[in-house]
Amino acid sequence: MMPVPRISSLNDLFFRVASAGNPRAVLWQDASDRWQPLSSQQIYQRVRALGVALLRLGAEKGHRIALISENRWEWMVADFAILAIGAADVPIYPTLTGEQIAAQLRDAECRIAIVSTRAQFDKLAAVRGHAGLEHIVMMDAPAADGAIPLGDLLGDADARGPERDPVFDALARSVEPHDLATLIYTSGTTGEPKGVALTHGNLAANQNFAPEGFHFDSTDACISFLPLSHVTARALDYVMYNYGAQVAYCSQFDKLPQAMREVRPTVIVGVPRVFEKIHQEVERRAAQSPVKKPLLAWASRLGMRFADAVYDGRKPASILWRLANKLAYSKVQEAFGGRVRVFVSGGAPLGIDTARWFASVGIALWEGYGLTETSPVIAINSPLRHRMGSAGVPLANVELSLATDGELLVRGPSVFAGYWLKPDATAACFDAQGWFHTGDIGHLDADGFLFITDRKKELLKTSGGKMVAPQPIENKLKNNLLVANAALVGDRHKFISALIAPNFGALEEWARQHGIQNGSRAALVADPRVVACFDALVREVNASLANFETIKRFRVLPDEWTQDTGELTPSMKIKRRVLTARYEAVIDELYADEATARAESAS
Repeated sequence: MMPVPRISSLNDLFFRVASAGNPRAVLWQDASDRWQPLSSQQIYQRVRALGVALLRLGAEKGHRIALISENRWEWMVADFAILAIGAADVPIYPTLTGEQIAAQLRDAECRIAIVSTRAQFDKLAAVRGHAGLEHIVMMDAPAADGAIPLGDLLGDADARGPERDPVFDALARSVEPHDLATLIYTSGTTGEPKGVALTHGNLAANQNFAPEGFHFDSTDACISFLPLSHVTARALDYVMYNYGAQVAYCSQFDKLPQAMREVRPTVIVGVPRVFEKIHQEVERRAAQSPVKKPLLAWASRLGMRFADAVYDGRKPASILWRLANKLAYSKVQEAFGGRVRVFVSGGAPLGIDTARWFASVGIALWEGYGLTETSPVIAINSPLRHRMGSAGVPLANVELSLATDGELLVRGPSVFAGYWLKPDATAACFDAQGWFHTGDIGHLDADGFLFITDRKKELLKTSGGKMVAPQPIENKLKNNLLVANAALVGDRHKFISALIAPNFGALEEWARQHGIQNGSRAALVADPRVVACFDALVREVNASLANFETIKRFRVLPDEWTQDTGELTPSMKIKRRVLTARYEAVIDELYADEATARAESAS
């Protein structure tokens, strides 16, 4: 297999897409949920048409243009068009409020915004006056009053055929690696969002090395469903385009199972919460059948014996394993379309229990690690080199070092230049030797595999001086079907406690099976039998922990944590500051008698 030539800018990648001659480079769903193709030729002509139209609207090299949309072909066209004219795009999460969006628009000094729907337009229209916007382009038709229809800007692009525009091409090729490509605002788990300034060179450097060892080619296909305003999703799509693979856009998460069956992707990349929810859904469905439940339990126990072999990419020769594969494992794989050969988790630490469960059902789930500030991949497991529980090995063009307190330091061409208009914040995360301080605590083993333990700012320090990393323990809790999310608390306290947000679908089913009838979620989680069930779960997790990090008390909450309600970031990480503020009274109750409590029990 010939290696893909390296790129120096994202515009090199665009020209590769445009020249691929692929009649089905992109798939998208129409109003009737039928999949429609876009060819390489159509992509080029639509990008060219929009790029020229943006220039007519006053866009210039170096300008920032906002992009607020769900995953759809128009997002990709807008992205490539903005980059082609030398401008930089500012992808903004469509779930944000109008005021939150306005703050980012003002910070980035965007004059033009491209939005997907009437709902997104209305949010911007309400804040347009103090956001500094001059033009709002709307993807959906008919466009709202005051919006510029995207269809009008594209015009007769599809009718132009294979002809190329030499003036437009020359403009795109004039963009240099040091030119700004994008401002991506961090999701704000620890404070005010900051605009991460990434150049064409930053992103190209990561594209050149991150896919090594995966052997992607034009026969591959992926579904773009993680928000493209998040760097992980965008980087994956760039990889697919770079290798000539097909990208299918899924704009609604609830349509993903159907898309899996119809597109039958070969590559799946998700954040850990996606894989945790898949695990829980498999367990939930099996629990509803008196035949499937014991079958899955048997197959999982058997699979654990062969998990290491599966993770190494080997198909066990055991007759029992092959029987379990036919009866159980293959059914899990069919839920992904039955054709996936590469599963990758990124965006947050993946619990080893989740990785091991997937290996026990015949799926090698590779973990990667990176940050928006590093474009994004720093390290990744691949078919060539992998170790379960690790974040993989560093990319060949990245240097790693560890500070005295264990904080991971990074240097390399994919590390960003700084935060937009925030010199103090930029200076605070770089040292005199040019090392970027990631804020993550980790270590490298003897074979060079990177292990990330937690966020430096999220480590809990008990009043006895013990440091507790919450994420690995939270991941252990979430490995149970009944737990949707969990957050450890206890910083500066005598002992560790946990806030648990249940998986209410599974919990309500469990309650029915045990004859528990409660009219509200608050009554359900307060039921002594439910509390006893979670107490047993917590004790099971505690059995694998050191005494100082065990959960001494917990509360099962009557709430679900979501991005819309503010507890989760768009990449499904918990916002600890939000949680500690929202549940201040609950936490105070957990520690009300702290001075005299021995807190030896989990309950």
